[in-house]
Amino acid sequence: MNILGISAYYHDSAAALIRDGEIIAAAQEERFSRKKHDERFPVNAIRYCLAEGGVAPDALEAVAFYDKPIAKFVRILETYFGVAPRGLSSYMMALPIWLKQKLWIPMEIETFLGQEGFTRQPKLYFPEHHESHAASAFFPSPFASAAILTLDGVGEWATSTIGVGQGRELKILKELRFPHSLGLLYSAFTYFTGFRVNSGEYKLMGLAPYGEPAYVDRILTHLLDLKADGSFRMNLDYFGYLDGLTMTNEKFNQLFDGPPRTSEAEITKREMDIARSIQAVTEEIVLRMARTARALTGEKNLCLAGGVALNCVANGRLLREKVFERLWIQPAAGDAGGALGAALAVWHLAAQQPRQADDVHDRMRGSYLGPAFDDADVGAYLRARGYPAEHLADPIRRAQRIAQLIDEQQVIGLVQGRMEFGPRALGNRSIIGDARSTKMQSIMNLKIKYRESFRPFAPTCLAERAADFFELDVPSPYMLLVAQVRPERCRGRAQAAALSVRERINQVRSDVPAITHVDYSARVQTVAAETNPDYYNIIKAFEERTGYGIIINTSFNVRGEPIVCTPEDAYRCFMRTEMDYLVLGGYLLDKRQQPPWQEKANWRQDYVLD
Repeated sequence: MNILGISAYYHDSAAALIRDGEIIAAAQEERFSRKKHDERFPVNAIRYCLAEGGVAPDALEAVAFYDKPIAKFVRILETYFGVAPRGLSSYMMALPIWLKQKLWIPMEIETFLGQEGFTRQPKLYFPEHHESHAASAFFPSPFASAAILTLDGVGEWATSTIGVGQGRELKILKELRFPHSLGLLYSAFTYFTGFRVNSGEYKLMGLAPYGEPAYVDRILTHLLDLKADGSFRMNLDYFGYLDGLTMTNEKFNQLFDGPPRTSEAEITKREMDIARSIQAVTEEIVLRMARTARALTGEKNLCLAGGVALNCVANGRLLREKVFERLWIQPAAGDAGGALGAALAVWHLAAQQPRQADDVHDRMRGSYLGPAFDDADVGAYLRARGYPAEHLADPIRRAQRIAQLIDEQQVIGLVQGRMEFGPRALGNRSIIGDARSTKMQSIMNLKIKYRESFRPFAPTCLAERAADFFELDVPSPYMLLVAQVRPERCRGRAQAAALSVRERINQVRSDVPAITHVDYSARVQTVAAETNPDYYNIIKAFEERTGYGIIINTSFNVRGEPIVCTPEDAYRCFMRTEMDYLVLGGYLLDKRQQPPWQEKANWRQDYVLD
């Protein structure tokens, strides 16, 4: 049975294909359209998934959309009516979009599939938003049974839920409802500190270690009535998202010592302290909700999804506090993963099909679920464009050569195998470098990523070496856990507090300084040979050469651009930046040998200033 899952019309639209319960393909629309966080109907992602699965015109049995549009529309109307006559401008902007497009999703799906030549009329399903998130968290997890926690901005009405999964069954036990939302609370602070809502939340998380939790008491006194079970009510007098076009208002400004930071203004101590404070509050809420989930379900395992589940600092805290024995976090935890969860919900809940789980292996295939390009295609592309390249067909020799270049302080764009599903690059669409370098963080931020200098880089570590570098005793294959660097590797702790922000950014904090954040932590990816042998072999070759089974891994894109998908995307990004080498499957390209790059469009205006 072929089931197509779709998410669209908010942010990060995506498609996923399930066949008889197995995940065949999944991808975000942004990777094809090149519009970051593309929210439009995912025509390209759907085409890819159906082509990857070889779905015949009469073989698509079901389509699942990740929420209930009519229920969401009712919530929006009730909200506007509740604050009227305030909010008229926002209402007049939203209503035409709903009336012209968002209420007609069944017709849009049917029309699109008909235009694509699909002759069979599939059955349409519309699970609830947080049911889709919960399904994406539990059904691909390794656990036979588990508690489920979903946290995001808002679906139809729910903003957070606690549920339980057992076998093929899934039940939502408790929910927090709009307008009280952890996701919206965090987004309000994202906006206030000068970052873009729905894309800049990870910047706020990265900024937090530079500050002090100076505003925690103000948040808990004035903004939140936080209960012991993790539920809360927000004081909506301080927020603008119900009746305005901004997340916060003048009363919020007064509480936090002035107006919001503009996007390109200097980041001050105020923003750093605010970031640290809301991060601390977020972690406390997540911990309380998790403890409630443990008490309600009695389960020893926890699965997480929803945009807040991408807060890897909170995830690391949850792991350290040992509220549950084991965690599993959906790698595409945001709205993109809702497409996958919707399809899995149809298979297990609607079709009542059984589920197998061995408590060890998940079903995400490393989240390598997107397009791949073989060497024949890459070679033909390079020859057609006249781009010189060295073909290294032997994977071991290729890994050794790449390891040599990393050791020589070269920065390498890496495109191999199937593209990752979710916001993290996991070795197949990555930029890699030497984690031992004292200059690599600055080089990558300013000359390649074109982004803020405070932003940390993540390491990829051989799974069997993770405990040698980090206080981490579980796998972290999806880069969704933050762990502390082992104390014996750290340097300069006693002096750190006396340093300025600029000095702290450039401080050598460990023997792997390029991936050690200012609080001596790192967002860790562990890689196993059986999951991604090509990537594993590169790091293993680097270890054999240097003694360090760890490298830098950051996503292959510049600030404001989606992660690259195709060899053409990769070559364009490679030539626009100061990367030294590009790996396209079995081909290695040296920047010095490439023809001069000419481009008329102002790509930095489109991407870097986003």
